[in-house]
Amino acid sequence: MNILFPNPLSQLSKSASQKMFRHFFCTRSPKSLDRSDPSNNLYKRISPLGDPKISVVPVLDQWAAEGRPVHKEYLESIIKELKAYKRYKHALEVSRWMTEKRYMPLRELDVSIQINLIHRVHGLKEAENCFNNVSSKLKGFNAHIALLNCYVHEKSAEKAEALMQKMREMGYANSPLPYNLMMNLHYGLGNCKKLDDLMNEMEGRGIKFDPFTLTIRLSAYAAASDAEGVDKIAKMMEIDPLIVPDFSAYAVVAQGYLKVGQLDKALPILNKMEELAVTTRKGKFPYDFLLKLYAGMQRRDDVLRIWEMYKQKQKINNKGYMTMMSSLLSFGDIGGIEDIFKEWESRGLSYDFRVPNVLIHAYCRNGELEKAEALIDKGLSEGGEPFSTTWFYMALGYIKDNQISKAVEALKKAILKCPPDHKPNTETLNTCLEHMERGDVEKSEEFIKLIKKESLYSLAVQDSSMDFIKSGESQS
Repeated sequence: MNILFPNPLSQLSKSASQKMFRHFFCTRSPKSLDRSDPSNNLYKRISPLGDPKISVVPVLDQWAAEGRPVHKEYLESIIKELKAYKRYKHALEVSRWMTEKRYMPLRELDVSIQINLIHRVHGLKEAENCFNNVSSKLKGFNAHIALLNCYVHEKSAEKAEALMQKMREMGYANSPLPYNLMMNLHYGLGNCKKLDDLMNEMEGRGIKFDPFTLTIRLSAYAAASDAEGVDKIAKMMEIDPLIVPDFSAYAVVAQGYLKVGQLDKALPILNKMEELAVTTRKGKFPYDFLLKLYAGMQRRDDVLRIWEMYKQKQKINNKGYMTMMSSLLSFGDIGGIEDIFKEWESRGLSYDFRVPNVLIHAYCRNGELEKAEALIDKGLSEGGEPFSTTWFYMALGYIKDNQISKAVEALKKAILKCPPDHKPNTETLNTCLEHMERGDVEKSEEFIKLIKKESLYSLAVQDSSMDFIKSGESQS
């Protein structure tokens, strides 16, 4: 279970449709709300309501009842900010309040944003209903792209193909964006021939490739370990005067070369990425990405060098410290991780359990379980809350140290905290169950009831060694 080092190429390619969506609908980078400005008090009232079950509409109504100004541009900036923090339900509430309660004219762009948010919050069917129920004058290119993006996200090839054909007939398939979305869909489905078909169609219709077009195709070549294909697309990006690769595009190229084992070609691309990290407007992201990339390449000196550059150029937040500690973990450098952790503590930033979680992981891997336990206790005293991964790390550590009773208790906590769309480490689960088979029958039955309740039973019975579980199943 690779928690700390996700594949950067995978992250970029999987989110390509969302990036293209933002690229199209945001003509400029969304500005962060200036929280020092007193006029931003509305966002300050909305921001603490992190629970999606709590509606922000009463806050908006109260703001208007106080006679305070309500400007569409400011509400739109709040929507963007909420989306950035994946607070889609609250963003949708603000969007609807803006157009339904304040009677601000509904534009096609508003419709497209609402389609995207409705899909996030209520699912595809409701997003389709929104699209079908708006007037024809609001159902232009933007709205069609929004619905196509929903189909791509759902990997609904049949519906996406039908909508794409409709867009061709309406004259909306005259730019790279719909083709890029379709390419991203078929890349995710493993239909590489479709990528070439779409690119050939673009050429036939005189539609120029953009960086997204090429990075999707390059990602597919890299996933297939096609070194010639990766090289071909990289050269196309270099020689096309209309394409100016940004940091993200170079990141895909670099990771593509690394995937096919061409380190000598990846390093010059990494040098360009470092240059762009200083000049790009992407903030902290380039430095976090470079740290992960160099760590994955096992280039410790480069990790340390990028970290120094990071500290000089950016004000490092919790995520930056977590990334650096995770990078050092790939080298087994516990002393280095402890030093970064002490630096983070000295900064007095908001307590984020993800930061000590990296050190807990390191301690568990190294068998320093008392230190891990002490760090959890300290985090709890600071008001932090351990994650499911925290308890999985502890369970693995206890298993390695033959403290099976503690491992079982840690695994119970992990399962209870595991989000609905995540599954526990099957190896850890089965190891605990194997030890239970030789131990306390009562505890075993209690644990099996828990994994049944949490819909994890099928994971356990996959292992043929779990005879006592299957025996219990046949008797139940």
